[in-house]
Amino acid sequence: MLNLKTFTYLHRAVCLSKPPLPSSFPPPILPRRFLPLRLAVAGATSSSVSTFSSSSTANISPISVVEHVVLFKVRDSTDPSLTEAMIANLRSLTSLGIASYLTAGPILRRRSSAAEAFGFTHLLFSRYSSKNDLATYSAHPSHLAVVKENVLPICDDIMAVDWIAEVDVDAAPLPGSLVRLTLAKPQVGTAAAELVKAIDGIRGTVPDSVQVSYGENFSPARAKGYEFGFISAFPGLDEAEAIEGNEEVEKQKEKVRPLLESAVVLDYLVPSPVSCI
Repeated sequence: MLNLKTFTYLHRAVCLSKPPLPSSFPPPILPRRFLPLRLAVAGATSSSVSTFSSSSTANISPISVVEHVVLFKVRDSTDPSLTEAMIANLRSLTSLGIASYLTAGPILRRRSSAAEAFGFTHLLFSRYSSKNDLATYSAHPSHLAVVKENVLPICDDIMAVDWIAEVDVDAAPLPGSLVRLTLAKPQVGTAAAELVKAIDGIRGTVPDSVQVSYGENFSPARAKGYEFGFISAFPGLDEAEAIEGNEEVEKQKEKVRPLLESAVVLDYLVPSPVSCI
């Protein structure tokens, strides 16, 4: 059944830059520290909005961003060169100058029964300053060309989720960071505010070095009924594994389990500069 080693560890992967050519993908120069996020859920009341702060971020004005996650199931019989071309062309979309960051690549591991059942193989994660920017990216001829020529011919399935978060700092994880993604389908009758409250409890047990974003999906057409997206960005694989089995974390996850019908949980390792080429 459902493996909920999920709700605190969803992470954003970013092999980010805006290269002039698909093959040019230098890493961003960013500080190693990840700051906690102040998060908003669409339709939630002020009492159900997650707010995380620390002494180092209390005076920082939050930045509203749009998170966009797409999962791909590449056909088993696909020639590896075609898969590589898909990833290279997806990464090249940073050159459009619309996304504040974008990363794409193979999924490291599937962590839940729902993820195994779907069999997704690759992930794209990107961030935008507004819904309008996301819409511009989605409708851009270059994006449509990549989808038509490189994605659809080799993929058996695609799933996409979008949500809004208010972040204290719009920073991208460095290469080598671990992104843990969870897409959640609540039980019928579960209110958004109830789920947010439960997730807030988990977030309180996670170190400040983990950057967290979550929210209610506002693009249901390709989400297969999954209404919430969660991302946790760990500085690395070791940090993600170190929190496994933490007693306090497990207590908080017990409060979330009854609220969910299903969860897709995946890990993604942000590629190194070499692997971005």
